[in-house]
Amino acid sequence: MQQQISVITLGIRDLPRSRRFYTEGFGWAPVFENDEIIFYQMNGLVLGTFEASALEKDMSRFGLLSPGAFSLAHNVPGQADVEVVIGKLANAGGRIIRPADAPPHGGFRGYVADPDDHAWEIAWNPAWLIDENGLVQFAI
Repeated sequence: MQQQISVITLGIRDLPRSRRFYTEGFGWAPVFENDEIIFYQMNGLVLGTFEASALEKDMSRFGLLSPGAFSLAHNVPGQADVEVVIGKLANAGGRIIRPADAPPHGGFRGYVADPDDHAWEIAWNPAWLIDENGLVQFAI
């Protein structure tokens, strides 16, 4: 089976507030939106922000949606970009969870929560290549 993820969907409580975070903070443009969901075309997958009660109904799983022990990551091309992106996300309604610093394994990273408390790692890793399409290549 091919190793791939097609769509990541986040349950959110307030679609306009979430939209502001992703459009103003990251600068992403929706490719589709209605009253319940917004899709953003990523480099190789789609990110969906789905009104939580509608997502619960769609999955037939009720009362379980809350951010858990995971984070999504957005890698940037340079170390200085980490703090710039974190600042934009905070100004667009995000909450800084961990200010940018250098982890023991190298690079530079910080964490921001979106308005629904989904954690985003904003990271720079000098060993990971990011091509002109934004695709990240894990260096071995």
